[in-house]
Amino acid sequence: MNVQQSIPPLPVIAVVGATGAVGIEIINCLENRDVPVGELRLLASARSAGQRLPFRGSEVLVQELTERSFDACNIVFFSAGATVSRKYAPLAVAAGAVVVDNSSAFRMDPNVPLIVPEANGGTIAPHAGIIANPNCVAAIATTALAPLLRCWAITRLNMVTYQSASGAGAAAMDELRQATAAAVNDEPFEQQIMPHPMAFNLFSHNADIDPETGYNGEETKVIAETRRILDLPRLPVGITCVRVPVLRAHSIALSVRFDGFVSPESVRDKLSSAPGVRVVDDIENNHFPMPCEASGIEDVLVGRIRTDLIDPTGQTIAMFISGDQLLKGAALNAVQIAENLLAQHVTSQAA
Repeated sequence: MNVQQSIPPLPVIAVVGATGAVGIEIINCLENRDVPVGELRLLASARSAGQRLPFRGSEVLVQELTERSFDACNIVFFSAGATVSRKYAPLAVAAGAVVVDNSSAFRMDPNVPLIVPEANGGTIAPHAGIIANPNCVAAIATTALAPLLRCWAITRLNMVTYQSASGAGAAAMDELRQATAAAVNDEPFEQQIMPHPMAFNLFSHNADIDPETGYNGEETKVIAETRRILDLPRLPVGITCVRVPVLRAHSIALSVRFDGFVSPESVRDKLSSAPGVRVVDDIENNHFPMPCEASGIEDVLVGRIRTDLIDPTGQTIAMFISGDQLLKGAALNAVQIAENLLAQHVTSQAA
């Protein structure tokens, strides 16, 4: 079913989870990308209500999220976790809004589009009022994979992720700062957010592990969502997800097998003109994607593009990717979805 919500040229936009790391980035993206906003409504828990956040030269009061928060809203961003989304997203839709949900609540619902605009933006419609924003790794990886898939069939993926503290929220980022300072000064530090020390350390992603498969929840999500975004439901995907002591921006070592020979030069050429991608592949100076350079920018950085020597047929390409988890991995992707909705509404009015 396609819900035809009316979206005016200056919509009322709400952000649920406005004071969180992703919520703040959504607000920044709305401002930086000059998205038309008639009214911005910031919503959070009772604990955060009363704060004021800057937006376009003024401050917006954060209100407590209630069942009546969505009256007159046109677009609602959810970034407060799956439990909140499951409870409140249907209420927002019932009030007439389109929901862009950043949680895992609806990503594998066949009636909810799972969208990365550069990869499958044309499949936003039909929808039933909710559009899902994917897992951060899936969003970053498919931004780089989609332009290749348009040229060559992909038959297998293998990924190793290097995931920053930002993936666990603002509190984890603060904990990494504090833990690093303590380690530098040889002071004791007790972890509160992460299960293992983050400073000068790395460890397997802290999502729960399925005892039958040995894969953790993050790995399972990335496999399922990557297949869905690329519309390759049987694609073999291997993955290992790792936490690293980086504040923001995730990185991925990616090996892609195609159905025939593909040269590194042709991959580099296709990615050089792909939307949302910046090729950083300076062999002479050993300069390739790094999270410190991906942080704060919209593009996904792709480099170290080379033939994977494990495959003597020349059908497998290895590459390294870095993308800002809070931007392309979350807030930016959500705002791009809203931009697509607004553009579709303008087009339908013109027609």
